[in-house]
Amino acid sequence: MKQHISLEQGDINASALRKAYFEQLDEQTKYWIGEDARYFLHQALSTPVMNVLSKTEGPYIYDLNGKQYLDLHGNGVHGAGFSNPEAIKAVIEQLQQSLAFTPRRYTNIPAVQLAKKLVEVTPEGLDRVLFCPGGSEAIEMAVMMAKHITGKWKTLSYWDAYHGTGFQAASVGGEEHFSTGHGPMVPGAFHVEFPNYYRNPWGWKEETAIDEEYLRQLTVILQRNPDMAAIIGEPISSTPVVPSRNYWTRVRELCDQYGMLLIFDEIIEGFGRTGKLFACEHFVTPDVLVLGKALGGGLMPFAGIVTREKYNVLQHRSIGHFTHEKNPLCAAAGMATIDYIADHALVDNAANVGGYLMDQLLALKEIYPLIGNVAGKGLHIGVDLVKDQSTKERAHREAEAIMYHCMNEGIAFKLIEGNIITIRPSLTITKDHCDSIIAALKNALESLPGY
Repeated sequence: MKQHISLEQGDINASALRKAYFEQLDEQTKYWIGEDARYFLHQALSTPVMNVLSKTEGPYIYDLNGKQYLDLHGNGVHGAGFSNPEAIKAVIEQLQQSLAFTPRRYTNIPAVQLAKKLVEVTPEGLDRVLFCPGGSEAIEMAVMMAKHITGKWKTLSYWDAYHGTGFQAASVGGEEHFSTGHGPMVPGAFHVEFPNYYRNPWGWKEETAIDEEYLRQLTVILQRNPDMAAIIGEPISSTPVVPSRNYWTRVRELCDQYGMLLIFDEIIEGFGRTGKLFACEHFVTPDVLVLGKALGGGLMPFAGIVTREKYNVLQHRSIGHFTHEKNPLCAAAGMATIDYIADHALVDNAANVGGYLMDQLLALKEIYPLIGNVAGKGLHIGVDLVKDQSTKERAHREAEAIMYHCMNEGIAFKLIEGNIITIRPSLTITKDHCDSIIAALKNALESLPGY
């Protein structure tokens, strides 16, 4: 029986187009892809892999033949660029001090300095920090804290959102791909639809009316579940879908009304990607801000939460009991990355260059009916491809064909939901890079039958 593979989180590695792409690779690359497939457990979204890299630097990745690709995905870690020289320097200096690890019950200066820096740069009122190895664990910590603080045990989050692969993270996440087959997940995880102005199920166009209906559904659940500990969401989804300020203001009010914590997952959006240092700055301040990916500078796996002083009341519990909780190497990379983003005005660059790229993409939309919608903030952009402008049927095959065509032209990106081109490059890119992206997309669109 043929198994269904979800397109929700990314492009799959078992399609006919992926096989065709593999066949045109050189023999050395095929060999190492085969070795990778021989020794790693196979997964729908990763192994077998697409290509083999020899170097990652700045906004680029390089294959074994030295071919350069402008990477518009980067797993979200390359905000300050791959192999950032300042982050590497900081890690090397930390290693040379013979302080690469700190056992539990001790601290170190780099970890304290990074915690202090996060309190300084995050929105006012977020004053306490806890670190962990990765984003999934950071979500676990945030949810556990909310349950302890409120004395409640249920959560409300969003369908189609990815928050990690731990049991609690996958439970609050809204993707079937990461929850099916495990037996019972963490109980009490309720979900609602994320506000979507292009793909709302009623076909409405008026933003306020759309907000009201999504909020009505959310309120119905809250009225019937007084034991709700938190609402968990990305301020701007990874697709991306950008909610209105009104929507998150109202959700903030509901959290206060029902005694819940508002948890924002900015593992992808944090550290400048949306044209502000944190995406929540477009909307409201949460009770817990979850950070990761770029926090480790693309060198070290690192994540954490930043929360309010009044929630520092769990001295009798341990919600973040991780071996690398205060890893000095990770902290050194994080400090250097934050400083680099500030020193090189990368947040402003994301806003300005992102606006330029958005205008270019909207101009393409006027020419090519395959482009149904363009949405995003800063350098966090999604291009929704459709077979028909009125029905908005997702153009899965066309999107995949465009992806491989662009790969051959040196532009690498990821698909979400099978048809949405996600554009999340390094914040160091220039308008010239944007012109290259547009040229590759235009060539790919022109190569499709019917254009």
